[in-house]
Amino acid sequence: MPVLDPAEVKGKKIGRILTKMGKVTRDQVHEALAVQKTRKVLLGQLLIELGLVSARDIAEALAGQAGMQYLDLAGKDIAEDVRSVIPAENVQSYQVIPIEYNPTSKRLKIAMKSPDNFRAVDDLRLLMGFNVEAVVADAALIEALIKKHYSKSESVVDVVGALAKDDKFKALEGRGESIDLDAIMEMADDNQVIKLLNLVLLQAIKDRASDIHFEPFENEFKMRYRIDGILYEMNSPPKHLGPAITSRVKVMSNLDIAERRLPQDGRIELTIGGNPVDLRVAVLPTMYGESVVMRVLDRSNVELSLERLGLREDDLATVQRLINKPNGIVIVTGPTGSGKTTTLYAALASLNDIQTKILTAEDPVEYDIDGLCQCQMNADVGLTFAKALRSFLRQDPDIILVGEIRDLETAQIAVQASLTGHLVLSTLHTNDAPSSVVRLLDLGLEAFLLTATIEGIVAQRLVRKICASCKEPYTPTEEELLELNLTPDQVRGKRFMRGKGCNVCNGSGYKGRMAMFEIMTLDDEIREMIMHEASTSVLRAASRKKGMRTLRETGLLAIYEGQTTIDEVVRETLSEDS
Repeated sequence: MPVLDPAEVKGKKIGRILTKMGKVTRDQVHEALAVQKTRKVLLGQLLIELGLVSARDIAEALAGQAGMQYLDLAGKDIAEDVRSVIPAENVQSYQVIPIEYNPTSKRLKIAMKSPDNFRAVDDLRLLMGFNVEAVVADAALIEALIKKHYSKSESVVDVVGALAKDDKFKALEGRGESIDLDAIMEMADDNQVIKLLNLVLLQAIKDRASDIHFEPFENEFKMRYRIDGILYEMNSPPKHLGPAITSRVKVMSNLDIAERRLPQDGRIELTIGGNPVDLRVAVLPTMYGESVVMRVLDRSNVELSLERLGLREDDLATVQRLINKPNGIVIVTGPTGSGKTTTLYAALASLNDIQTKILTAEDPVEYDIDGLCQCQMNADVGLTFAKALRSFLRQDPDIILVGEIRDLETAQIAVQASLTGHLVLSTLHTNDAPSSVVRLLDLGLEAFLLTATIEGIVAQRLVRKICASCKEPYTPTEEELLELNLTPDQVRGKRFMRGKGCNVCNGSGYKGRMAMFEIMTLDDEIREMIMHEASTSVLRAASRKKGMRTLRETGLLAIYEGQTTIDEVVRETLSEDS
């Protein structure tokens, strides 16, 4: 059989490649093509059915078509030093097998089932820093080798244990700023360090963590990740491994590893388990080293739909009415990490159609959304929210998203945009909806401009949901009810639930989060009160009379419906008296 040279057949039609391989004649290919016109079957599959070629022949031809070599793994075993190069989690996730590895050049040869698995090649290059060469092999043989060598997954604990025994990292302990660039590069490229960071990322994404923290302290180096708003500590490595881990993160996010005195921000784009994942990296110099926080932006986790945000039926109708106005300002408010961005993206997703021009000014752009013109703010070159907004008005938009109203200039331009016929969506950092009015006035915005443009304010919080696998009813104590300003008589007949803890929720009793909303709409009476400088408490009382449900009231409904607990609502909301 002629040896197939991928360089000669790359990009050619499968029939021509099989002919060159000597597997079929041109007449047989033409006959199969004639049959294919009557059946919706791939040519390769049709040739197999006709008994002209084998599945392996098709696999080899497809590899050649992609410019890749086909490798026969029959009877081949993998050396232990090569097997250990890629963690079991990656091998199982990407369905690839390492074949050869050169530690000097970091050249890694992998075998994969399909030439289409380019994501595996890209991620191994980025995550682990390899120079990857990929070949195609029989899928069944790859699966057999994975089962043989990678059935037991290596854990973070195993890798931390191995690293703790490695004396070369201890030599760098306590050297601080005196560590030279070559030593830092050597640490960042160490295979065990790469493997540890890789396992931490995989574990965090698997557990749906929102943030990963690497924190140096005087006598320890902590690794923590945040799940459903709560930080959990991972098995921490020895303190002397801190610089190595930090340097590896900086290499992956294209930051300056020699700069250890100034904050840096970067980004890493990965595909894990077929899902696109963005990691937003922030490096901060501290007393005892560099603190690194990686924000996990897993696009597969984001529900970009208003109907799936958890809004109650009446609140959903109110929000839809607000965002479908031809002009005006709609503000989403709440502390950092309360889900404001997700709510705004969901609103834009519902408004995003071919007839609507949408421009966004964000810092940073968290998710790329088709159909939106998204602008990343950059204060270093003078691109601020205010400057971007001025340019937006010359771009003929219908809807504008301003990531955050931080100063008077941004607020004034947002008002101008609204007055000239645009719908403006933005965020603020305030405790509830009525206090947003006072915040905007404090910035220096005139009351008459505020009342002329603000259509509605949505305050929100995220609370943890009770784990469905271990949910159980219980009777709250008087002390717990007192935290909600309730008496046993007031909750008679109400049902309370909690999670007792199980494997699904890692013993926490909670799994996932839900949003609570407080929606304040401005009518003529509320606008008149703002013009007369009414206080936050007066505005809140007037809005409640008009049907506004406060965050605490929304939380109580969620408790009575068995969705969350008293502790969660008390932690995230203020009492009605405060």
